[in-house]
Amino acid sequence: MPASPSTARAINDRLALRLLQQEGPLTAGQLKQLTGLSRPTVSDLVERLTVSGLIRVVGESGEQRRGPNARLYGIAADRAHLAALDVRTGGVLVLVSDLVGRVLAEVAVPIDAGSGTGPAVEQAVAAVEEAARKAGPDAWAGLHTVGIGAPGLVDPATGDLRDSSGLPAWHRSLVAALQRRLPKARVTVENETNLAALAEQREGAARDRETFVLLWLGHGVGAAVVLDGRLRRGASGGTGEIGFLPVPGTGSLPSATDCDGGFHALAGAAAIGALARHHGLAVGGPPDGPGAARVVAEAVAAVEADRASAAAGTDVGSAVGGGRDRPAAEVDTADAGAGSPAARFLDALADRLAIGAAAVTAILDPGCVVLGGEVGQAGGEVLAARVGARLGRMSPLATEVRAGALGGAAVLRGALLTARDRAQDELFAP
Repeated sequence: MPASPSTARAINDRLALRLLQQEGPLTAGQLKQLTGLSRPTVSDLVERLTVSGLIRVVGESGEQRRGPNARLYGIAADRAHLAALDVRTGGVLVLVSDLVGRVLAEVAVPIDAGSGTGPAVEQAVAAVEEAARKAGPDAWAGLHTVGIGAPGLVDPATGDLRDSSGLPAWHRSLVAALQRRLPKARVTVENETNLAALAEQREGAARDRETFVLLWLGHGVGAAVVLDGRLRRGASGGTGEIGFLPVPGTGSLPSATDCDGGFHALAGAAAIGALARHHGLAVGGPPDGPGAARVVAEAVAAVEADRASAAAGTDVGSAVGGGRDRPAAEVDTADAGAGSPAARFLDALADRLAIGAAAVTAILDPGCVVLGGEVGQAGGEVLAARVGARLGRMSPLATEVRAGALGGAAVLRGALLTARDRAQDELFAP
């Protein structure tokens, strides 16, 4: 059954808006070429979208021919403002953007755990207001959508952040407080690891993957599961709570209220710090995600320096077979520094991470595991290769291990992407 004229117009309008979002400003001729629509149809939709205030002329193309055909049309980015929040145990990160996702302002506010729920919520809401006012005089009143990333379980039925052990009470009160202060805004909350996976898929290490698992490595550990392009949350919103996974080597078992005996005890920030000290590495700063990432980054730098030194100092004439014509760059330095404290630390860390990755792989067979969070990014390809090699020995299922590209910023980026998608879905609707 053919679509009605109104339905066809709505479909064409959404197609044009999506192209303008993805490609940037376009002329009517370019829209015609990209959509395959006729010139009169494109002319009509451009007029409709301009009258509705969704697009406007933003310049002219570089063509010599002037006039209407050279006009560049772009989405009216100031039609709505968006806010994204990364809610952490000790504070909140906020950014405000326009409708196309261009960041206009950022604010970071530490929140003392002992300040109490009410004052903590007020600090977080004040941070959102501060970022909005920095973004422009009308941004606070015109916030259309607020996306929040937070640790803990999000109820898939209600969208509410559930009570999770060890998390501040103000986390669960923040959504309601923002909704009261911004009654016209759409406020949503999502698990931080799920948002990180979305960001890595859209803009980071998993851009070519429809199925993968993100292993989050930061202050704590978590996982996000994307199958056939869809994020999976589970019956209670707990898909990926890998910190509670019982594993060997912890000395105890996790409980319903405490993951210290689970995978968290092997791969959380405090465990990474203790492992580094065990191997004689200096560990400074608090045992949080950034602190663990610094330790891993320093170990990686030391291993790479050892490799570079070995490559530079290799006697070309003593290369394999005595071939004096063999370039030094071809000399295998993979084992250079293998006995150093930094290398032993990374090997031990990879052993631990491979246990969690193997459990996920055995159940889901995702074909790809992304090491995300601050630690995954800090470890880079050096750590990813080590985990991949161990996983290959532990599992018959071919699985690529990649380093995350966005690190800790993935949560905030994912929150912004979800806020933008929701706002555009509503504003671009017929």
